Amino acid sequence: MKTLKTRLKNGLENCYLLEGEDYYLYDRAFAMIKKACNIAVPDFDFVKFDDENFSMQALVDSAEVLPLAGQYRLIVVKNVSKISENDKKLFLDYLKKTVPSTVIVIYDYLNKFDFAKDKVAFVDCRRFDKKLGSAVVVNELSKLNKQISAEALDTLWDYCNGYLTRINNELYKLAYYDLNDPLITKKLVESMVKKDNEFVVYELTDSLSRRDGDKVLQIVDKLAKEQGIIGLITNHFRRLFFISTSDMSDKQLASLLGVKEFAISKQRQQVKNFSRMQLKKIYTLLEKVDYDIKSGAMLQENALYYLVLSILYI
Repeated sequence: MKTLKTRLKNGLENCYLLEGEDYYLYDRAFAMIKKACNIAVPDFDFVKFDDENFSMQALVDSAEVLPLAGQYRLIVVKNVSKISENDKKLFLDYLKKTVPSTVIVIYDYLNKFDFAKDKVAFVDCRRFDKKLGSAVVVNELSKLNKQISAEALDTLWDYCNGYLTRINNELYKLAYYDLNDPLITKKLVESMVKKDNEFVVYELTDSLSRRDGDKVLQIVDKLAKEQGIIGLITNHFRRLFFISTSDMSDKQLASLLGVKEFAISKQRQQVKNFSRMQLKKIYTLLEKVDYDIKSGAMLQENALYYLVLSILYI
């Protein structure tokens, strides 16, 4: 975001492509760009497209309209799910002859505009690492005249799996819980913040690697009704298996798998708790469970218990 702030000081660019998994960073980047545009008449010079009303022709047509008042016309495009080859050509043609007074901001959560990445201003909205993210949290809390203990900050970060979107939402709940107490404690975070499912999968994997059956069942009992949890477990162990068989660096793996470097580092520690043969057997088991669920041979809730109990004894 500092890079974007610096770039904006040098003037606005015609198109910004926002990519990554943290919506807090999307909204923060967009707010900075919108402020720089200083739209005089929002009803006419601020246009929104989403998956329901989007067409590439409509976007290009809108981009070629001059602002009614002020210097800029701002167009935001959010989460388009389908783009044809003809759409790509149309957009690339527009980028060759952009209208200087039009600024387009694309929330490309689904990576549909990757084809234009090297022809627009790219803004990285992947999750911050813990050091940068923690600084954001402390800064936001200072605006509310609140502080947070180091333990509480670590717990909040882990429970929200490093997503600033969710952390930011939780901050206000924590900050306003007790207006007379300026300090947010670990106990308060534990009592008020629900653990992110991805973080719970880390906990589950750690418990499985320690063969802690009681802890495993305690976690699974809480997860049994959660939608998509088997998919998270499957993706997690697939990454562990891939890491175990790869000689790439953490940075290379993070880029390849589309995750932050700190996540790879954390998973590499978990890999040490399993032999490569164990991970291969778990990978095969996951494929079997996935097939059984899709074929109707096993209910999801039963499959979750079967899966973790099988892993315990591999």
